[in-house]
Amino acid sequence: MRRRWIVTLALALWLVPGLAMAEAPPHSVHWGAIAFPDHDPTLTFSAALLDRFTEFDGEGKRYNDIQETMGLNFFTLSWTKPLSQLPGWNLNLTAGGGPTRDGPSRFLQNDVVHKFRGLTEVPVGNKREANDFMLSGTMTRWFGIFGTSDVFFAGVGGAGGSLYYEPYVQAGFRRLAILDPIPLLGDYLRVSALARYGRPFSGAAFRQVAPQSYLAQASVGLGNYRHWDDSTPWEIELAVTVDSGLFVDHQGDALEERFVSLALRYSAFTFETWNDLINQKDYGPTFGARLTLDLFYMYDRWFR
Repeated sequence: MRRRWIVTLALALWLVPGLAMAEAPPHSVHWGAIAFPDHDPTLTFSAALLDRFTEFDGEGKRYNDIQETMGLNFFTLSWTKPLSQLPGWNLNLTAGGGPTRDGPSRFLQNDVVHKFRGLTEVPVGNKREANDFMLSGTMTRWFGIFGTSDVFFAGVGGAGGSLYYEPYVQAGFRRLAILDPIPLLGDYLRVSALARYGRPFSGAAFRQVAPQSYLAQASVGLGNYRHWDDSTPWEIELAVTVDSGLFVDHQGDALEERFVSLALRYSAFTFETWNDLINQKDYGPTFGARLTLDLFYMYDRWFR
């Protein structure tokens, strides 16, 4: 047993891929990452986690008083466990960290995306160079209403580290089948929604943050949901996020953000990316991406 776990973890580090169904690292939520809590027991490893904050737009206009460009490069481990002492409750612990540098997110932003779309290169001035980390924990209660399965949730959580600190409460539903009576659509279509209220506090990287944060997220997913237990699971999920803003402007007022996210899941792997393109701007929190591996799935399907 112990040997199998070592092999599984070694594969995770070697393959450096993405995860299925894992809670997002805490800071990535304010960049647009899909933020829904885990319903089932999960142990995941996320690599190539990128979040980019740029202080200037293409015309040299400054986003706020943060006078650094930051490329956050995190490796993250996330663990979710149902609590036998509290039926219906899940505990999640997530830890992540890594080097904050200008690359590789600058290369992806300017040399790949902007060059491909014919956009102006985003200028870079001062750059943060540090080793940053974030830790988070949540307690989530899953339940059903109006005869549904336990797809509704409510919970509390907290995140903190060298970037910033934030306790929060959240509620919503995950992968709700609203078209059950319709053949095929009832099997393959799911919708999700989440509302979150947080109280951010400044940290070493972000020395001024909004006094409060309101966040709403909704998604639609297409996948073989009814066959996840007896076949290889797959899912395509598209999400939209509206955030009252972690960051503030030059007068100290919160800067609202809107994001689009896309997640592609197959077997134990997930690739997810998020972008502020619906804001029609390219400074502040602009984009991110992650590759993730579901270690529990690997162990259950490949090694046991």
